Amino acid sequence: MLTLEEFRELREQPSDPQAEQELINSIEQVYFSADSFDVVKYELEKLPPVLNLQELEAYRDKLKQQQAAVSKKVADLILEKQPAYVKELERVTSLQTGLQLAAVICTNGRRHLNIAKEGFTQASLGLLANQRKRQLLIGLLKSLRTIKTLQRTDVRLSEMLEEEDYPGAIQLCLECQKAASTFKHYSCISELNSKLQDTLEQIEEQLDVALSKICKNFDINHYTKVQQAYRLLGKTQTAMDQLHMHFTQAIHNTVFQVVLGYVELCAGNTDTKFQKLQYKDLCTHVTPDSYIPCLADLCKALWEVMLSYYRTMEWHEKHDNEDTASASEGSNMIGTEETNFDRGYIKKKLEHGLTRIWQDVQLKVKTYLLGTDLSIFKYDDFIFVLDIISRLMQVGEEFCGSKSEVLQESIRKQSVNYFKNYHRTRLDELRMFLENETWELCPVKSNFSILQLHEFKFMEQSRSPSVSPSKQPVSTSSKTVTLFEQYCSGGNPFEIQANHKDEETEDVLASNGYESDEQEKSAYQEYDSDSDVPEELKRDYVDEQTGDVPVKSVSRETLKSRKKSDYSLNKVNAPILTNTTLNVIRLVGKYMQMMNILKPIAFDVIHFMSQLFDYYLYAIYTFFGRNDSLESTGLGLSSSRLRTTLNRIQESLIDLEVSADPTATLTAAEERKEKVPSPHLSHLVVLTSGDTLYGLAERVVATESLVFLAEQFEFLQPHLDAVMPAVKKPFLQQFYSQTVSTASELRKPIYWIVAGKALDYEQMLLLMANVKWDVKEIMSQHNIYVDALLKEFEQFNRRLNEVSKRVRIPLPVSNILWEHCIRLANRTIVEGYANVKKCSNEGRALMQLDFQQFLMKLEKLTDIRPIPDKEFVETYIKAYYLTENDMERWIKEHREYSTKQLTNLVNVCLGSHINKKARQKLLAAIDDIDRPKR
Repeated sequence: MLTLEEFRELREQPSDPQAEQELINSIEQVYFSADSFDVVKYELEKLPPVLNLQELEAYRDKLKQQQAAVSKKVADLILEKQPAYVKELERVTSLQTGLQLAAVICTNGRRHLNIAKEGFTQASLGLLANQRKRQLLIGLLKSLRTIKTLQRTDVRLSEMLEEEDYPGAIQLCLECQKAASTFKHYSCISELNSKLQDTLEQIEEQLDVALSKICKNFDINHYTKVQQAYRLLGKTQTAMDQLHMHFTQAIHNTVFQVVLGYVELCAGNTDTKFQKLQYKDLCTHVTPDSYIPCLADLCKALWEVMLSYYRTMEWHEKHDNEDTASASEGSNMIGTEETNFDRGYIKKKLEHGLTRIWQDVQLKVKTYLLGTDLSIFKYDDFIFVLDIISRLMQVGEEFCGSKSEVLQESIRKQSVNYFKNYHRTRLDELRMFLENETWELCPVKSNFSILQLHEFKFMEQSRSPSVSPSKQPVSTSSKTVTLFEQYCSGGNPFEIQANHKDEETEDVLASNGYESDEQEKSAYQEYDSDSDVPEELKRDYVDEQTGDVPVKSVSRETLKSRKKSDYSLNKVNAPILTNTTLNVIRLVGKYMQMMNILKPIAFDVIHFMSQLFDYYLYAIYTFFGRNDSLESTGLGLSSSRLRTTLNRIQESLIDLEVSADPTATLTAAEERKEKVPSPHLSHLVVLTSGDTLYGLAERVVATESLVFLAEQFEFLQPHLDAVMPAVKKPFLQQFYSQTVSTASELRKPIYWIVAGKALDYEQMLLLMANVKWDVKEIMSQHNIYVDALLKEFEQFNRRLNEVSKRVRIPLPVSNILWEHCIRLANRTIVEGYANVKKCSNEGRALMQLDFQQFLMKLEKLTDIRPIPDKEFVETYIKAYYLTENDMERWIKEHREYSTKQLTNLVNVCLGSHINKKARQKLLAAIDDIDRPKR
C-alpha cells in the first residue's frame, strides 16, 4: 500500500498517460479478480525451475513499474474524488452522531418501559383478556339460548296449530330450520333438525285436514290462512289437487252419513250392519215415510258442498285480481311468471272441477232416487220430490251450466210412468164424478180466478207469460239473482220446501151463491117487461167486485131492453161451474205443477191435460147434446169441426166396448187400457120436464162450465206454449184450434133440444091448417094462430125467468135460445104455409099480415136483431107472386126449402098465374134439385 507521500511523489513525476495506460493494460487479468487472490503465491508459482537473477530483477522492475502506474492511476482518481469523499465523510460523521443520540433515547425508553411494565402492563392485559373471554361467553350464551329456544319451538308450534295460525307455524318452522343450519356444528342440532322436519310434515298433515274442512263449511278467513300456508310451502298446485280430492270425498261421505242417519233412525236399533253397506244398497233401506225428509236433507248437504266450491272459486278470482294488480307494480319478472303459471293452473283446475263435482252430485242423487219406487207416493208427495229435484237441477245449471242430463233422464222415466198411472186413475175418477154430477151450480165468488186455487199458486211466483203483469212480483232490479248469490251469505234453497204444503186457505166459494143479502134479495125479485126497473139497477149496473167501471147514467128504456134478453142481471156475475169442473181445473193445476217442475215431460203432461178436456167435452155432448134428429133439420147446428173433434175423441179416448173380448190381441188390450168408458148421465138429472124447460138449468150449468173450462185453457195457453218443446208445438196449436175453440159451439145443439120442445109447434100447425087462405078480400085482422104462437113465446119468457132464479143465464145463452125458438117458429110458419091447399092473392096478403103482426109483437119480447129466418118466411110468401120463368130461377137459387115446400108453392100457384104445363116444368126442376139428396 503506497503512503501519501509516495502518492505525491508519483503525481509530481512527469508522466506519459499513454505509456502508463499501456503498462496498466499489460497487467495480467488475474490481478483484477477476487479480493482473495494471493499475488505472492501466484508469482512464486510462475517462477521457472531454474532461477536467473537478471530475469528476476527485470521481471521485478516490470512489476514495480506496473505497480507504480496503477498506484498513480489510483492516486489520480482519489485526488479527483477528494471533495465528494470529504463531503460523504462529513455525512457519515453526522449520522454517527445521530445514532449515538438515538442510542441514548432508546436507553432511556427501555428504562421507562421497564418502569411501566413493573407498574401497569400486567394488570391491564389481564383486564383485556378477561374482556375478550366475556365477549366469547356472551356469544356462547346467546347461541345456547337460541338452541334452547329451538328445543322448545314444538310447544309454540302446537299452540299456533291449535289457534289455526298455519302461516305463522310454517314461517316459524322454516325460520327454525334456517337457524338450525347456522348452529349445525353443535352435536345437539342434528337431532333438532330431524325433529323440525318431522314437525313440518305434521303441519302439512294438519294443513290438509284444515283444507278438507273447507268442503262443507267455507270460511274465508280460514281458507285465506290455509292458502297462505301452502304458498309459504310452495305447494299451491298440490293444495288444489288435494282440495278437489277432498270435495269428491266430502260428497261421498256427506250423502252416506245423511242416508245412514235416516236408515238407522227408522231401523230403531244401533246395529252397525248398515255402516258396512255400499251407498247404493243403503239407499234401498230408506222407508217411504223418511224418504222425502232424507232427500231434502241430502240436497241441503250437497248444496253446502257446492256452495263451498262456489265460494272457493270466488275467493281465487278476487285474489287473482289483487295479485295481478300488485304484480304490475313489481319488477321481479321470474316470480311474476311463476305466480301467473300457478294462477292459470288453479283456474283451469277449478273450472274443470265444476263439471266433475256436479256429475258426482247427480250420480249420488240418481242412486238415491233409484233406491225407492216413486209410484208408492201420493201425488203431492211425488210433486214435492220433483220440486226438490227441479231445484237441484236449477242449482246444477247455475253451478256449471250443465243441463243435468243424468238427473233428467232418471226422473223423466219415473215421472212418465208415475203420471200415466196417475192420469188413468184421474180419468176414472172424472168418469165417476160426471156420472154422479147433478149439474148444480158451484157457488164461487164473482172475482173467482183459477190463480186463487192452491194448485195454481206456483204461477204467482213464476215469470211465465201466462201470468199477467199484475200477478207477477214487483222486481226492484232487472238482473236475475242466482241461487248462489241469493244464499251465499246464509240460508239454503231447499229449506223453503218444508213450507210448500202450508199454503193459505182458499177463499173462492161464496156462502150461498150470492155476495150479499141485498143481491140475494134482488135475485128473487120477479118482474116482467112492464114492471118497474129494480132499484139496484138504477144505482150501479155492474157489481163493484167485478172490477168493471159502473154505468152511471143508464136510461130506463135501456135497462128494460137489456132485461128482455139478459136473464143474469139479477144475479151476481160469478162464473158458472160445477164441482166436477172445479176438480178438473184443480187437476189441470196439478198437471201444470209437474210440467213446470219437470219441463222434459211437458208434452206428455199437456197430452194428458188435453184428454181431461176432451173427456169433459165429450161427456157434455153425450149427456145434453146428442140427438140424431138435429142433423136431419139441415140447419148445420154442429159444425164440421165440432163433428170431427167428437169423432176423434170417440176413437182415441172412449172405450165403447161393454166387456173385454178374450180373443182380442195384446195390442188391442193395451189400446183399451188407454181408453175410458163412455159416461152415463145420472138418473137424478131430469131432462124431460116441461116445467124446468127440459132441464135447462142443468144444461146451462153443464154447457157454460165447459165454456168456462175452455176459457181457462185459453188463459193458460201462453204458459203451456212456453214450456212445450218446439217440435211438439203443432200438437198444442191443433188442440186449441180444433178442440178448445169448439167448446162454445156445443151451445147450439144442446140448446136446440130445449128450443125444439119449449114451444108447441104441432099445435100451431093445427091452428094454421084451420085457416082459410083462399079469401076474396083483404083482411085487416090477423089470424088466431099468431096470438097462440106469441103466448107460447111469453110462456117461454116466463119459464126462462124462473130458470134464471136458479141459475144465471148468460146473455149468449139466452140469445141462442131465443134464436133457436124464433128460427123453429119461422120454419113452422113456412111449413104451415106449405100445407095450404088453396090460396088466393088476398090469402097471401093475409099471410104477410100475420107474419108482420108476429114480428111486431116478438120484437117487444126480445132484443135479437135481425130476427132469425125473417127473410126465410118473407121470401117464401113473396115467391107466390113470381112468374113462371122467375119462379124456376127462384127454385134453383133457394135450395134451403124442402121439396114439399117448393112443390106446394107450385101447386098453390096453379090456376092463379101458372098453367099445368108450367107446373110440370117447375115440378121437374124441383125433382132435379132433390135427386142429388137421395
